Amino acid sequence: MNIADLRREYTQSGLDRKDLAADPFEQFDLWFKQALDSDYPDANAMSLSTVSTDGKPSSRTVLLKGFDEEGFTFFTNYNSVKGQDIAANNQVALLFPWLQFERQIRICGVAKKLSPQQSADYFLSRPLGSQLGAWASDQSKAIASREALVDQLNEATERFKDSAPTTPEHWGGYKVIPKTIEFWQGRESRLHDRFEYRLTAGTWELNRLQP
Repeated sequence: MNIADLRREYTQSGLDRKDLAADPFEQFDLWFKQALDSDYPDANAMSLSTVSTDGKPSSRTVLLKGFDEEGFTFFTNYNSVKGQDIAANNQVALLFPWLQFERQIRICGVAKKLSPQQSADYFLSRPLGSQLGAWASDQSKAIASREALVDQLNEATERFKDSAPTTPEHWGGYKVIPKTIEFWQGRESRLHDRFEYRLTAGTWELNRLQP
């Protein structure tokens, strides 16, 4: 198999300027609902890219847990690699790769911590196992074995055997406040449709980009 020969044509649909909402969050809501209604697996999964203090980029998949007219929310361990990166440089990028629909959405902006109360409200809505996992895992740190990780979970379980887990200080949410949001729709002959919303002086400007 020659990997260079792997290709396919994108033929499902196109994207025209007249079909786009004036507000990018409305457009995101439309595409997101279409993905959910089609039972797209993990439609809220998005790649989060950060940059370290020494300029090294890093990407991983996180889950979108909410969005509004201000931005896109996810939760994590603040001491993780991504948390440390954001603390030093809060410029981040998000990517929703909905390739089943020959679509993707790219978002660039700044990540800001949610308030402790907002983080606590979400933490307390999580399943018990997820709450204990947040206490058990020192995310991104090396560990000797799977057994050692299970031991840490058992310790957390014992700690909260008589009370509900509290929200760890090292855990919480971020909201990514976008500066640009790009909607991409695959087309034949690689002449894809790309439209970028860019926030300029408080107003969203919409431009078609060359593929």
